[in-house]
Amino acid sequence: MASSSIRAGYWRSSEFDSLPPCDIKFSVFTHLFYASLKVDPSSFELIVTDDDERMLPAFIAAAHGQSPGVKALISIGGDPSIFVDLADDPANRKAFIVSTIGVAKKFGLDGFDLDWEFPNTKKEMDNLGLLVTDWRNSMGKVLTLTAAVWFKPKVGPKDKPLHQYPVTNMVKALNWINVMAYNLPGSEYSKATMLHAALHDPTGNGVSAEEGVAEWMTAGMPAAKIVLGMPLYARTWLLTDLKLHEVGAPTKGFGPGPTPPGELSYSKVVQFNRNNNAIAVHDEAWGEAYSYAGTTWLGYDDEWTVVRKVEYARSKKIAGYFFWPIDKDDAAWNVTTTASNAWMN
Repeated sequence: MASSSIRAGYWRSSEFDSLPPCDIKFSVFTHLFYASLKVDPSSFELIVTDDDERMLPAFIAAAHGQSPGVKALISIGGDPSIFVDLADDPANRKAFIVSTIGVAKKFGLDGFDLDWEFPNTKKEMDNLGLLVTDWRNSMGKVLTLTAAVWFKPKVGPKDKPLHQYPVTNMVKALNWINVMAYNLPGSEYSKATMLHAALHDPTGNGVSAEEGVAEWMTAGMPAAKIVLGMPLYARTWLLTDLKLHEVGAPTKGFGPGPTPPGELSYSKVVQFNRNNNAIAVHDEAWGEAYSYAGTTWLGYDDEWTVVRKVEYARSKKIAGYFFWPIDKDDAAWNVTTTASNAWMN
């Protein structure tokens, strides 16, 4: 079930009106995830709302109508406590799995992505292993099954022991893992500027996409089953001192981007840089971009950054990359197109 040449992205159904499926630039993707469906906390079956009944067929038809066709998958997310209860009981796992197979048949899906953020204990990790194993055994090999995972193979609460993903089970059951190499530790709460999706970490702290991928491979995940995540948004801060604007400069709070605080779509980064004559920096040491104007500081991926990440991914022979979320690219699809061109050339 090893996969290759994956150029994927998550499309948010909440953006149906602003980015309907017919307007997606499908030519730069091989796989797209419908984000997302949730799980009923009582029955543990997938919740398909009236809106989903309307949007899912449009999404799938648009993807499958391309030449070549783009694979259409559903991402399953929501409250992590639901996954805890779901995975802990064989009957709950069965109800969930039967439900997913029914939804796949009804809509003509190509597969599913499990977005459990994140298993925090050894028991939860063990149960995740049971869930994906049962799921694969029940659905066979026709449907694609993936999981969105922490950027490293060990995760856990702050100041407590880390617990490793059930890598052996995941290798056998999953087509690939989606490594979320963004919002890296500290990016939301730091009192200094940070590059939240850095490719490298020159400080030696290991908080980077490069370090995460290396640790996943060391833990036993084959390169051919690793897909690198890249964000289409910035993390933003307000500088304390206008003269200090490097990575690690002191800050006094979040910058623009109210929902959630301190997060700005790439399309708005482009507007901000242009409207404010911002100084843009491509930081070779970190492998990511940032810009600043006045007290505002933005750290993000752009065309320059994704070329380097794609070059890194190809050098490690990993399966590909994905973007979260595709509606935050600019109107010309510059970042996703640049990444696709870099991967294919």
